[in-house]
Amino acid sequence: MNTSLLYAPLLALLLPVAAHAATTDTARDRASILAMQGEYIVDFAFDETVLLQPGYERHPAMRSGGNEVVIVVEDSPAKIVLQHLLVDEKSGHVTKHWRQDWTYEAPSRFEFSADQTWQVRAIPAATTQGAWTQCVFEVSDAPRYCGTGKWTYDNGVAMWTSDLSWRPLPRREYTKRSDYNAISAVNRHTLTPGGWTHEQFNTKVLRKPDGTQVELAREFGFNDYQKTTEVDFKPAYSYWNGTKDYWAKVRARWERFLGKSPGVHLKTKIDGMAMIIPLFEQAGEVEKGKKVADGKIDAVFAKWVEPATDSVATK
Repeated sequence: MNTSLLYAPLLALLLPVAAHAATTDTARDRASILAMQGEYIVDFAFDETVLLQPGYERHPAMRSGGNEVVIVVEDSPAKIVLQHLLVDEKSGHVTKHWRQDWTYEAPSRFEFSADQTWQVRAIPAATTQGAWTQCVFEVSDAPRYCGTGKWTYDNGVAMWTSDLSWRPLPRREYTKRSDYNAISAVNRHTLTPGGWTHEQFNTKVLRKPDGTQVELAREFGFNDYQKTTEVDFKPAYSYWNGTKDYWAKVRARWERFLGKSPGVHLKTKIDGMAMIIPLFEQAGEVEKGKKVADGKIDAVFAKWVEPATDSVATK
């Protein structure tokens, strides 16, 4: 099914500015991406909006929040890597959260093509020229989704809007929902006077093995990152300083699968805990000053990760 035709009206609403004011000033783009680093109080809000199937009932709105620091892991002319870390204000407990990689004029990206499968596919030249591809990763650095788009600066507002792409169910829903198995999404990042925002224009879709799709509902997600000086983020910096070399090794192993075709297939359940738990435990050992042999990281990947196959059908 040609999703570009299905979502043409949505894209027409989201992308009019990009068509007229896309910038080729990479220095300005890089500054905009780097502006997302810092210390924040974050509010997460998700609301189902348009209901698309008879008998489908709107699910309750979801609200949550947290204290999150965004750290620059890599900063090179054509690539910026930002790591998010959550801190519990009372206990000081640190949770390694999601990661976002930004690549200028990326030649390829991974795409969620089937259950637990991400295939690496070329990005059309017309799409990636002058554009930044953002790829988002799970807490274990497993893949989530990518999107490609250009930064715009109309009326002094720095904003990046992605093209349409697929992602798996979010963690907030895959333990509760079995009526859909993928989200088709457009993402928008906007810099604001107090921080930045992440808008998600989602459609919840049941992708069937025969290639047909059933759209259940649309959803609007709004993540609001407001800068703060009221939270002690020292535990997060301490955790990252103690474990960053370990996580660099983990990222390198993922890159062996995600840096080239065909991509990756995970043999874990959808929650990914079979990999999350041992990797987090190993990072915890490293944080305590103990050594974790590379072979132990390799063993986790050997058990749960394998190359995708070119014959995998979207479902």
